[in-house]
Amino acid sequence: MASAPSPPSSLKANMAAGDPKFDLVKQIGSHEVTIAELNALSSSRTVYQKNGSLFFHTTIQKASASEQK
Repeated sequence: MASAPSPPSSLKANMAAGDPKFDLVKQIGSHEVTIAELNALSSSRTVYQKNGSLFFHTTIQKASASEQK
């Protein structure tokens, strides 16, 4: 298995500085992955969605709509 390439030095500097743009891009990527994973599940399956510190039983469609907001 190949190791992941290291990010360029300018990206490393932004990560260390806590760049808000980088944090936003990271959050968007996380939401995209979550939506893709929800789309891969069968429509009859139920999921849990985290709201605050609690998890609620919901449908895939409702969880996807919430993630896309």
